[in-house]
Amino acid sequence: MALYESEHTIFMREMMAKHPEWAEDQLVGRALLWDRKIDPAEQKAFKEAKEPKRSYPYDVNFDQP
Repeated sequence: MALYESEHTIFMREMMAKHPEWAEDQLVGRALLWDRKIDPAEQKAFKEAKEPKRSYPYDVNFDQP
C-alpha cells in the first residue's frame, strides 16, 4: 500500500528537483528565523521587562496593575 502524498508535497518535490539551487536558499532562510543562538541575559531582560497582567484587562475603569 502506497503512502498518501498531498498535491503540495508532490509539487514541492518536483520544484526542488527542477531547482536544486533552492536548497541552499532554504537553509539560509531557516537560519534567519530559526537557527539562532539564545542569549540567556537577553532572555532574562525580556522577562523582567514584562508588565504584570491585570485581573480584568477589559474594564476601562480599572487603572491599577
